[in-house]
Amino acid sequence: MGVRHINPEGLHRSPAFSQAVVVEQPTKTIYIGGQNGVGPDGKVVGPTVGEQSAQIFHNLSTILESEGATLANIVHWRIAVVDGNSFDEGVAVFRQVWDFSAPPPAITGHVVASLNPGCLVEIDAVAVV
Repeated sequence: MGVRHINPEGLHRSPAFSQAVVVEQPTKTIYIGGQNGVGPDGKVVGPTVGEQSAQIFHNLSTILESEGATLANIVHWRIAVVDGNSFDEGVAVFRQVWDFSAPPPAITGHVVASLNPGCLVEIDAVAVV
């Protein structure tokens, strides 16, 4: 597939993320816009970061499956959590849905003042197939 996960010596090594991901040849790239924890009806699924994160990962999987891909094809996540909430619940959901035999993506996290009404977390992603 022409994708290499980079974790150079001298940098922190984590099982949860890669320091960088290199795409070496032209491939299909899927840019997924920010997903909130909303169901098919457009309503927020619950009042916690964990509930919303579970829905977000479901939404991401649905998008990827429509293009013949899986979460393992994601090379970069960008995660925004509303100030006053912890990333911990979302990380717990990530551990449930991520196939740890696949190299982890590069991850960027942000604490933000607000998101769409009722939303506590938003994730956008880039996948390479």
